[in-house]
Amino acid sequence: MTVFKLTATAETAVPPEKRRMRIAVALFYFSMGLCFASWASRIPDIKTALHLSDAAFGSILFALPVGQFLMMPFSGKLVTRYGSHKVLLYALPVYTICLSNVGLVTEGWQLAIALFLFGVSGNMCNIAINTQGIAAEKLYERPIMSMFHGGWSIAGFTGALIGLAMINLKIVPYMHFWIVILVVWAIVWSNKQFLVPFKSNVDKEEPRRKFFSKPDSTLLQLGIIGFCSMASEGAMFDWSGIYFKDVVKAPSSLVILGYTSFMIMMASGRFVADRLIAKFGRKHLLQVSGVMISSGLFISVIFPYLIPSTIGFMLVGLGVSSIVPTVYSTAGKNGKVAPGIALATVSSVSFLGFLMGPPLIGYISAAAGLRYSFAVIGVFGLFITLLVSKLKVIH
Repeated sequence: MTVFKLTATAETAVPPEKRRMRIAVALFYFSMGLCFASWASRIPDIKTALHLSDAAFGSILFALPVGQFLMMPFSGKLVTRYGSHKVLLYALPVYTICLSNVGLVTEGWQLAIALFLFGVSGNMCNIAINTQGIAAEKLYERPIMSMFHGGWSIAGFTGALIGLAMINLKIVPYMHFWIVILVVWAIVWSNKQFLVPFKSNVDKEEPRRKFFSKPDSTLLQLGIIGFCSMASEGAMFDWSGIYFKDVVKAPSSLVILGYTSFMIMMASGRFVADRLIAKFGRKHLLQVSGVMISSGLFISVIFPYLIPSTIGFMLVGLGVSSIVPTVYSTAGKNGKVAPGIALATVSSVSFLGFLMGPPLIGYISAAAGLRYSFAVIGVFGLFITLLVSKLKVIH
């Protein structure tokens, strides 16, 4: 894979239509992130309204990743057959409708069904938009995938702020979701013609695969790298606040500091990663990213105090910021498997890390303590560096 050269005149040399295409794809990433963040911002309200215990609500929440995971093989097939731009233009509006349904639930079982459908439609959007990102990067002729994922991260902050405002204004989730949906529909309508009309022809050039065929070994290795990264990411999402409260013993006003510092650095890292890839190459960046994840977690374990742990969590945020976008970009350009199917394969393995990482921390914490569980997750960063060093497809 060629390492793209970035010169001072690179941006000015890009034709206006390609620049507009890049903006359109970034806005679709933003729209997806805004939908998900809107749901996440109202989780406490919905839980309270349904009078659910922590255990019952935790079980219901599992319906969302189940829907995402079960849809993965179908999403890849649909994107490959019909084109990512067509699938996205249908899937994103469906995703928004599924979001509105979450705001209508009055019983726990209804929430489980709504979240399952939200996960199904979300996965279709995920595979389609990342295939669009790969196509846009190919047309742009330099790395831009991390920037797209940065748009998703910015949407997370935006959605959280909107959610906070809606809560303070005492607007119910259903109305809140529809306000967000109208914004997303406006983005879709004004940008749909600028998506990349990309449809892979790889499936016409290779023999037809069985539905549950053995995955390509390179894609499997990329998936394992994604698994390690997303396990670390999931640990930060679900356990950073608890770590700061129970281990760091942070004041109640600063318990959120670990999560916030992680999120800020993850979003920031995604906006500089493309330039770093252009200058140093994907392999070097991923190797350093793995070391950052391990170093950050080990610092917080060895020095469980406010300032060192905050610095450690910032390093983890920088470390995970570029791994998944880079892995997805590499998988989509493998040349042997259609991008949609390649992405479905890699994201399936990667997403297991997001599902298994947080429970793994819980089990280890129950047996040996939370600091030891974070140390175990820290080893995943070393695995990333080791695996990247052995992969020849990453340059």
